Amino acid sequence: MRNDLGEAVSMENIGEQVVCLIAYHLLFAMFVWSYWKTIFTLPMNPSKEFHLSYAEKELLEREPRGEAHQEVLRRAAKDLPIYTRTMSGAIRYCDRCQLIKPDRCHHCSVCDKCILKMDHHCPWVNNCVGFSNYKFFLLFLAYSLLYCLFIAATDLQYFIKFWTNGLPDTQAKFHIMFLFFAAAMFSVSLSSLFGYHCWLVSKNKSTLEAFRSPVFRHGTDKNGFSLGFSKNMRQVFGDEKKYWLLPVFSSLGDGCSFPTCLVNQDPEQPSTPAGPNSTSKNPENHPFPAKPLRESQSHLLTDSQSWTESSTNLGKGKAGMSNPALTMENET
Repeated sequence: MRNDLGEAVSMENIGEQVVCLIAYHLLFAMFVWSYWKTIFTLPMNPSKEFHLSYAEKELLEREPRGEAHQEVLRRAAKDLPIYTRTMSGAIRYCDRCQLIKPDRCHHCSVCDKCILKMDHHCPWVNNCVGFSNYKFFLLFLAYSLLYCLFIAATDLQYFIKFWTNGLPDTQAKFHIMFLFFAAAMFSVSLSSLFGYHCWLVSKNKSTLEAFRSPVFRHGTDKNGFSLGFSKNMRQVFGDEKKYWLLPVFSSLGDGCSFPTCLVNQDPEQPSTPAGPNSTSKNPENHPFPAKPLRESQSHLLTDSQSWTESSTNLGKGKAGMSNPALTMENET
């Protein structure tokens, strides 16, 4: 039997009931789906081409730390699409995984392995967030925020009745107050986190890169990977907009190589031949390193759309293969 409280908080309009039921279950389903994908999508690791051969490992062990040690790494990395360096300008090498780190790759001390385009290690999903599941993580934040906002909005009128003594004086009315406060507080925290990651996507940065700018051969460049808002979005969500709101993988690239907007050419890389796409409107005409990227990344550089954040030259750059977490590694 329905009590007075049930009658007071029930919706009388059938259309309103149907709309709320559909909206609630749709948001809940998308929230669970994206959360599931964020948790159970395995982080991608550097491909075999970034691992040292047995002979190179032997040679590296015999050489003391210093210039000779770096010379071995430089020879091993000469055919790899690597443009970032350590703070001291050395090749980024992971002693634990015994591999040369691809650009934007970091070693997670929790997972104890190198993660491609690592953003952070998230305790809420018990997984590294990076190239393979960063889109899922963003959708998880978005749908959980919408879910909480929907609950807070539909509960608001009854929450107001609670304070204006419009609800029957029963113990159950405190459930309404708790539900509203919980949904509202989660909405505030999720909105700030989601807004921060939206800003990161717009600038083509990871959480790690926001705290420590990537270092290229020419020096630190906080916008080194930014291609402009549109291209930055497409790099995470892909070219097909029909997949943007679905937790299915659609990110561009392989996680081992990324288009960059270098201020100066890396002197260790060969010059890029002049071509129709090798110059920009910038009169400085800085060439882009000549190692080719995967096709899905290269077309970002040759797209006819104008760049909004880059004033540098574009060319083509040779890819690795494979991708995602927040524990800083020691890059020395």
